[in-house]
Amino acid sequence: MSSRHVLELDRAMVRRARSLARRAGRPVVDLARSHTTVSVERATLRLAGLGGADHENIPWVNHLVDAVRDGVGLEHGVALPVWDALGRDVAPDLTTLAQKAAAGGVDFRVPEGAARTRAGRSSRSAVARGIRAIDSQRRRRDRLITRHGDPAATPWIYLIVATGDIYEDIPQAQAAAREGADVIAVIRSTGQSLLDFVPEGATREGYAGTYATQENFRLMRAALDETSKELGRYIRLTNYASGLCMPEIATLAGLERLDMMLNDSMYGILFRDINPIRTFVDQRFSRQIHARAGIIINTGEDNYLTTADAVEAAHTVTVSQLLNEYFAKEAGLEDWQLGLGHAFEIDPSIPDSFRLELAHALLARELFPEAPLKWMPPTKHMTGDIFRGYLLDGFFNLVGAMTGQGILLVGMMTEAVVTPWLSDRDLALQNVRYVLNAAGGLAEDFHPPRDGMIQTRARHVLAEAVDLLETILADTDGAGDPPLLAAIADGTFGAMRRPPTKGKGLDGVVRRAAGYVNPAIDLLESGATR
Repeated sequence: MSSRHVLELDRAMVRRARSLARRAGRPVVDLARSHTTVSVERATLRLAGLGGADHENIPWVNHLVDAVRDGVGLEHGVALPVWDALGRDVAPDLTTLAQKAAAGGVDFRVPEGAARTRAGRSSRSAVARGIRAIDSQRRRRDRLITRHGDPAATPWIYLIVATGDIYEDIPQAQAAAREGADVIAVIRSTGQSLLDFVPEGATREGYAGTYATQENFRLMRAALDETSKELGRYIRLTNYASGLCMPEIATLAGLERLDMMLNDSMYGILFRDINPIRTFVDQRFSRQIHARAGIIINTGEDNYLTTADAVEAAHTVTVSQLLNEYFAKEAGLEDWQLGLGHAFEIDPSIPDSFRLELAHALLARELFPEAPLKWMPPTKHMTGDIFRGYLLDGFFNLVGAMTGQGILLVGMMTEAVVTPWLSDRDLALQNVRYVLNAAGGLAEDFHPPRDGMIQTRARHVLAEAVDLLETILADTDGAGDPPLLAAIADGTFGAMRRPPTKGKGLDGVVRRAAGYVNPAIDLLESGATR
């Protein structure tokens, strides 16, 4: 990472950009604080140890939360009704209670007085055990990094492995690490982000990806621990906490010691049509889990440039990065956990496309000097010409070296054209190794000319970002939706229109009552362990 101010940006404008992002983000945080979702409540039960599924693979957490919602609503949270029922000896444990509830055999209530106090105390004790398990996994990661060491240099090489079969993913992931990958990403099966439940167990039937499950997390983490020991460097594991089950997947990732998670403020809204309020509520809880677990988040600004022009929409990426930074820090994440995304997606036929890419990458690097930025390879303009694609990936790798990126996702010459062959991956890793070996220190030497094309372009994009944030905030009369939600509805980001009254998962959003209780949120916000 580089903290040199090679662009000589106007520091007052940088401060204004952050101030505007805070103003745009704060009403959305207030919205998240005043609502809960079915996934937040299910994640709370998972922290308390409830797992497993019925014979139709419907998780018990889904059964129990649905039964509470049908019985007394979720306005007060799931904790009080559930632990009140346990305190009344309706069932001896959470699993049995979920089974009885699924059969319609439990009458839930929102307890009052001494019963409420007992239920609150019992639920906090149960959930705290899950929080302590996450704390233990974070300490174990720290010990393993101390023992095996980090990669010798940055950017970390990030490579995707996902066959659909976790037992095939494992040897491929280990082989990729031996070939130089520092981070293994197991992408999810197509459509999992739209499932309002987390599949159970080890899976072998994913399509264009492998299902994110707790058991799959455990199996891959154990395999990469073996490879870390073999190679003498800690191999990181990442997965995806986007979608309708963001809080639950984040929780399972913390319990199984994943190291990175895709967790973007707007990806699910824009590209999966998930309701904006559902997304922002779920996102805040999931990021609180990531903060506690020491997990690095990866954000998805690169996706904007697949649906909008990478030159004309460059400032929307910057605005989203600033918003992601605000939301992340508000949830407790630190700079070293902010894998803010951006991408090499400018049409290569445009004159000076490489210089424009340099300007955009340098702008991200200078705005977020302590963040391990996630640099994404070309996909939109890849074609069937594999030689051109290989060269374009080389240019992408060179920009990463010149601008001091933190995490470099390996681009493959057939990316976005066909599913890459294993041989494509090997060639891609050779490309990365060559560029980083030959030019890995170039960030120390590269300084664009004062007021030249690169500095001028970066300053222009920053100014456009400030203008856009000011436009978003122009409606400040307090009426209607928060300004950011109105901007999302208007198609400001990624050319997608997503109103807050529509989208998948809206029926799982609940406004909190005055007496809402969630011991997980209390423990995460206070930093307590009991």
